[in-house]
Amino acid sequence: MNKKLYVGNLSYGTNEASLRELFSKAGAITSIAIPLDRVTNTPRGFAFVEMETSADALKAIQLCNGQEVDGRAIRVNEAKPLEARNENTDRGPRRNQNRW
Repeated sequence: MNKKLYVGNLSYGTNEASLRELFSKAGAITSIAIPLDRVTNTPRGFAFVEMETSADALKAIQLCNGQEVDGRAIRVNEAKPLEARNENTDRGPRRNQNRW
């Protein structure tokens, strides 16, 4: 069963190839996603790496957490489901989405 990991504190210059090189040492990678900012179309400083098995994911956390990638020590942990994140960060209704 695939296991998704959250990779934080990434340099904005980090790309899929450098993440693939690091995480492949822990096992088989199913996918890598580096979200982009909607306005600037630049990386947001984090990524999701999906490992093929739970054992590979655990090994990746142990191997990669704290490793330096492109000059920054990355944080790696199990990604939380979207529902769980929303429950913990409910700040009420959003007002004025216009920032300009």
